[in-house]
Amino acid sequence: MNITLIGYRGTGKTTVGRLLAARLGEGWDFVDTDVLIVEQIGKTIREIFEDVGEEGFRELESMVVAQVAADKPRIKGKSVGGQVIATGGGVVLRPKNIAALRRGGGRGMGGNRIVWLQASPEVLFARIHGDPATAANRPSLTALGGGLEEICTVLAQREPLYRVAADMTVDAGALAPEEIVERMVDRLRTIR
Repeated sequence: MNITLIGYRGTGKTTVGRLLAARLGEGWDFVDTDVLIVEQIGKTIREIFEDVGEEGFRELESMVVAQVAADKPRIKGKSVGGQVIATGGGVVLRPKNIAALRRGGGRGMGGNRIVWLQASPEVLFARIHGDPATAANRPSLTALGGGLEEICTVLAQREPLYRVAADMTVDAGALAPEEIVERMVDRLRTIR
């Protein structure tokens, strides 16, 4: 089983993903697709956008998603546990990414799940602009320059895609990361 976290930047996918993998225990790995892209290319996401544009980045993202989704954790040759996968906020822009994440990985324990971490534009703005690494490493997604108006515009485009892709939605704006993990674990038990 894989558990994939989707949602806009700033929803806490990486933080929650690490905690969730640790909470699920032995046999569970954490993978961040944005980190893998940066490691494989040797540039920040902002630099990749500058070099090859958003379309080029999305192609790289799709390749990494396909690789990650195909991985099956194994111990002594047996498929076990799974992966908690944190994705980039735009992973939902390509239906083939969601299809790969649904069918990939170890399918035991009830199949793969996709969880949408959701937060209000105001919470996202505060988190994104409170993180100095974001400005250095992440590009603006529109000509609006990364402010609250951009977040609202991009969310309006992506929210229907997040909604369709998600098996579960968790409000990541009002809860601490540890509370999000506990809520997810409780809900995952009921949908297995």
